[in-house]
Amino acid sequence: MSGPSLHLAVEIDGDGAHPAAWRRAAHSPDQLLTPRRVARVAAVAENAGFTLVTLDDGVLPPGASPNPVGRIGAVERAAFVAASTSTVGIAPVVPVTYAEPFHVAGQLASLDHISVGRAGWVVTEEERPEAARAWGRPLVADAAARARESRDGVEVARALWDSWEDDAVIRSVATSRYLDRERLHYIDFTGETYAVKGPAIVPRPPQGQLVVLGRPGRVPAAQLDVALVQGRDLASVATAAAAAGTPRVFAEVDVALDTPDATGAERVADLERHAPWTDRRRLRHIGSASQLTALLRELSRTVDGVRLHPLVLDEDLPILTRLVLPALSERRLLARPLPGTSLRSALGLERPANRFAAAAVQEDPR
Repeated sequence: MSGPSLHLAVEIDGDGAHPAAWRRAAHSPDQLLTPRRVARVAAVAENAGFTLVTLDDGVLPPGASPNPVGRIGAVERAAFVAASTSTVGIAPVVPVTYAEPFHVAGQLASLDHISVGRAGWVVTEEERPEAARAWGRPLVADAAARARESRDGVEVARALWDSWEDDAVIRSVATSRYLDRERLHYIDFTGETYAVKGPAIVPRPPQGQLVVLGRPGRVPAAQLDVALVQGRDLASVATAAAAAGTPRVFAEVDVALDTPDATGAERVADLERHAPWTDRRRLRHIGSASQLTALLRELSRTVDGVRLHPLVLDEDLPILTRLVLPALSERRLLARPLPGTSLRSALGLERPANRFAAAAVQEDPR
């Protein structure tokens, strides 16, 4: 008897979750940032049946750490992936600790238009002091202040996505009118550190509101569509999921799978000679594909989805696509997105009504 269906997401930034993953990559270093590699990894995930791919990001350049990550911006990569895929959702990581929420909202709305409704947004924070200098902004030093910036940033973005009603664009050749100005709205947001007037410069996204993912506590549950919960064991994950208070909950899981050439433990030990695998308080699976399938089956009882962080993409993603996702499909545990559906639809989330249009209807009940 099968359990509840499970949505799977996978993080595809860089070469993998381990800081030294690049040492086991199957490609030459100069191929990491090429369009061909980004498109190939996204296509593999889409064809396997993943609901969502996420793309991590960071403003700081590579330093002296053992993880010399070079990046092109996550939103730019997401836009390229959106144009080269047709089913999988795409969610870039975009912190609003220092970034202008007005511009972030416009970028993400554009991504939703490009992907025809498959975009999401992973909200995170810029925690390192060097990030403030890179942005040329005053330091946001403490956790409460960073949470405030995330809260206000998400609220501004959501309001701006509603600042154009769905039928604001009319494109009337007869009257030479492109839009109905009565269906554009000021959001008039005033927070503790900034104010935004609006409206947006991009029409309302196809989904109405993009799917917003984030950590409970860092972003209020009322602003999230999907909570990303952590825990080093199943009980901790279940407790965090029960307390999330969001429409959907995804567990964060690091994976190091057995491959034909080495066990997961051997691969981890090989990379640990160069750098430690950062403990992010996530559930961690090191072992076989069948054991991971069993773990995901257990997780399906308490969460709606799982975001996987492969140790090394070039080694773990093939095992996930050949063994893990097919096994879940056979057990009818995998929630596979359908062509032509939005990310909200794939996750079973309704398309929200426009707040300004809804308010106008309440004021004029005729």
